Amino acid sequence: MLTKLLQIRGLLLTIVAACIGGTFQYGFNLTIINAPTIFIQRFINETWIERFDTHLENWVITLFWTIIVAMYFVGGLVGALIAGPMAITFGRRNSLLINNAFVLIGALFMGLSKTAKSFEMIVIGRFFSGINSGVGFNINPMYLSESAPSQIRGMVALSFAPFTAAGLVVGQTIGLREVLGNDELWPLLLATCAVPAVIQLALLPWCPESPRYLLIDRKDKDSCIKALTRLRGNDEIAAELDEILEEQRALEGQRAKRVWELFRDRGVRWQLIITFVLGSAVQLCGNDAIYYYAVYVFREAGIPSEKIQYVTIGTGCCEFTTSLLSNLIIDRVGRRLLLMGGYGMMALFAIVFTISLSLQDKISWMPFLSMACVFASILSFGIGPAGVTAVIPSEIFDQTARPAAYMINGSLFWINLILIGLTFPFIVEGLGSFCYVPFLSFSFFTAIFIGFFLPETKGKTFLEISRKFESLNLNGLLKRPQSL
Repeated sequence: MLTKLLQIRGLLLTIVAACIGGTFQYGFNLTIINAPTIFIQRFINETWIERFDTHLENWVITLFWTIIVAMYFVGGLVGALIAGPMAITFGRRNSLLINNAFVLIGALFMGLSKTAKSFEMIVIGRFFSGINSGVGFNINPMYLSESAPSQIRGMVALSFAPFTAAGLVVGQTIGLREVLGNDELWPLLLATCAVPAVIQLALLPWCPESPRYLLIDRKDKDSCIKALTRLRGNDEIAAELDEILEEQRALEGQRAKRVWELFRDRGVRWQLIITFVLGSAVQLCGNDAIYYYAVYVFREAGIPSEKIQYVTIGTGCCEFTTSLLSNLIIDRVGRRLLLMGGYGMMALFAIVFTISLSLQDKISWMPFLSMACVFASILSFGIGPAGVTAVIPSEIFDQTARPAAYMINGSLFWINLILIGLTFPFIVEGLGSFCYVPFLSFSFFTAIFIGFFLPETKGKTFLEISRKFESLNLNGLLKRPQSL
């Protein structure tokens, strides 16, 4: 399988070019804000003193900092909502190229904030960076899925996941105090999100547009043939072209659907249910909450505070390792097993984590068990939920519904991310060491749902998958899953 990928260099270039300015930016921007927290809070107070000759109270500084963090998620939601119309109007590749304008604007505002003595510029910059991540998180897997041959579609589409995890690790690494995470260089740290954008602007124009978009949406057969030839590295594209033409005939007379039209369409009922469950579960499983608790766990395990930043990089490396493994095996073991196994293991390790937190002060080695559970849970998340979740909408919806489906999936992702960020501190305060019970419950029931209601799609064409779901929606009851 890997040999086949090496033979099609055009597809490899497309994967790298799309992901470096796509989902890599999400992981990168998510972590670069953590290191300069203290320095930015100090900058907010100093700026306020210079303007109004008065100190800010701690709660006001915390409020401003919370706004800075939250604006990234708000921008992400906006990006998810505009991603669908962008993908339809400009195409998948061109939308990714245009999307770089948002992050370049954000990088400019954040990089100049200290010079301009304006913390408001950081707020604006994080908002624009969030829009970039929201658009990229939707269009990146859609573009790769539509550009991949069906035999290795899972591997190609899931390529965004290792890049997301790589973004986390790179962001954590350059955020170290010895690199850019210090009082002098934090504006440059925040502005480095422009680097992946520049790389994508240099590489992606050399890659073709999605062949499916060109033929089905644009009715441009000649461009579709050229795109397929460049992606496959040879002229043996007849069978794949016939399959796209057959899908075009099946969708003849249909236009790209809007979000509200999907909700009224009984023909996509089960696809929507699956999207709502999986799109919510990827956040409600508690992976981000695990990251939230990680610093406390590491400190209780006896790791010095100044060394915790280095251990935290290990959590990102865990997710990168398993997402890479998932990328290599998805077309062998399928989507269902990776998702079901990932959520099942997360539920199991969350149970052990809850027990270890309860006994943290009573048994001396419990902090080390808690630390092991943190890494095990992140590994479980990376093997399936982290990446496969975003692949599913590209496979279970047809060409006309796919952009709107990704708008729904992306919106659920960002809304639930905001929800967890706002509520988790109160959950910890209310439930204490049992704060992970809601998350492990959701992980467990999601694993059960996947086992019963998510059909396997590996190795099948988009048209075969669409026809199977037509039958399932027509019958009104989704039977036990089986390979489509």
